[in-house]
Amino acid sequence: KRHNIAAPWNETIKLFRGGMPLRRHWAHFRYYDCSFTGSEAVDYLHELLRRNYNFGPEVTRYQTLQLLRKFLKAHVIEDIKGRHGTEDFEDSGHLYRFPMLSPLKSFPTRPVLRDSSDLPRLIRWDDYEELPQRENIAPLKSAVMTSDLWNKRHSVAIGDVHECKLIRRKEITPKQVDHIWKSMTVAHLQRVLGLKSLDGVLNPTHVNGKHIVHNVFSVNKTGIVLLENKAEDMPYWVISAMKCLANWPNGNESKQPVYPGFERDVLRTVGDYFQRLKEPLLTYHLYEVFVNILSLLQEQEVATEALQVSCLLLPPPNRRRLQLLLRLMARVCQNPHLPPLNDTIATRTLMVQMFSHCVLGSVDDMDLDELLATKLVTFMMEHHNAIFQDPRKLRHQVEEHLSHLKRVQIKYAGSDTDFSASPAFCKQISRVESEEQKVIGTQTPLQELLEGLIADKELPAKDKRKRLKQFQRSYPEVYHNRFPTEESKAAVIPEKTPRLKPPLMFFNIKKPFQPFQRSWSFRA
Repeated sequence: KRHNIAAPWNETIKLFRGGMPLRRHWAHFRYYDCSFTGSEAVDYLHELLRRNYNFGPEVTRYQTLQLLRKFLKAHVIEDIKGRHGTEDFEDSGHLYRFPMLSPLKSFPTRPVLRDSSDLPRLIRWDDYEELPQRENIAPLKSAVMTSDLWNKRHSVAIGDVHECKLIRRKEITPKQVDHIWKSMTVAHLQRVLGLKSLDGVLNPTHVNGKHIVHNVFSVNKTGIVLLENKAEDMPYWVISAMKCLANWPNGNESKQPVYPGFERDVLRTVGDYFQRLKEPLLTYHLYEVFVNILSLLQEQEVATEALQVSCLLLPPPNRRRLQLLLRLMARVCQNPHLPPLNDTIATRTLMVQMFSHCVLGSVDDMDLDELLATKLVTFMMEHHNAIFQDPRKLRHQVEEHLSHLKRVQIKYAGSDTDFSASPAFCKQISRVESEEQKVIGTQTPLQELLEGLIADKELPAKDKRKRLKQFQRSYPEVYHNRFPTEESKAAVIPEKTPRLKPPLMFFNIKKPFQPFQRSWSFRA
């Protein structure tokens, strides 16, 4: 089930209005029916939120009070004099009531993305231009293979490979690599979330492929993102303070004097930095993506994978800050040597309460971002190591696609069809038709090839017999159909001409051979 920015708000209001006990209260010498005090509202709503799966037991009374103040501002409730908006909700005996008008928030209407170029589309084998894909258009050139072309494609089987060359595809640019990562990451996220569409959840124009590639490859040995521009990193004093708390009591690199309450001042320094950020670490654009993940938290593996992919969409500086913050929160909660950081609040609750709104937040003031952030940040803190692991599944898919685009192609001279291109569309056929086409599509060209070999008068008889034997080994069924008997074969294939032996030379061995002699005379 997909969450919408207004769904948790409306659901909470319905539960609150439907279950909040109403009774008669006296104030200023008069009574007010169907009313409740501020303290009664905080008690009831706090327990309601703690039992609700979307929020959980981590919700504090202070967060409940903050939500009721939002309710008063949004006219979900009003005081007994009908005032709302400018008044401040009080956790006291002050009287409140529900207004007669519906307080539910309407679901926002979102513009339909008409420009298909905004939607991510994978680069095809033979297409590197960012062109909108047109559907249901028949190809201009038929993909029917002619016999000549078939002979060239299958000449390997009969031992004759000529007029062919290897053609390497165009080099893929870094921009195209970024686009492929963006397209496949968004598609993978949609599958993990179980959504038919990301419309209203994620606008593709807010996804930067360079950020994804950087978050995957530019990391250190522990998986922390490395920044090229050091000016985008956190100040040195913040990083030092975080190391001091994370490695307490051995993390005081600056060798500053430790005094009672020193660790609380260090935490306050870190908290002040994150609370002054202009935007939550998960960004406003990705708010609804992470709200959708809330419904998956019961399935730990699915939720972890969804968070793993979603965090790849973050700008690298945000991802680095988020990684370091969650790691700090987890270490502080697990460190038995760290003194209590608050006199009344447990360390785990304090960490979530202090940093949750720095991680997840909505532009809309009338939202449950603080309560939703508590639930999400708690889960992310507990599973931060798995969330920021290398996305092996997605990385393998992208690398397979990139390697496919870089493969070479065999191009035959004179071929009039490029079968590397994907067909424009496919038509479903029955199994019988498929078998018929399979037979027709393979037997007929093979028969034509065999007849061409037989009828080739320029081919020497020796070479013809050799190639026919190779054809028989490669396609015995077609060969047997053409030559069912030896007589049919003999009538077409010329027999070998018998080799004549050279004539014997007879010599008369009875008379011994006398060599030719010549006499020479010399004059004195």
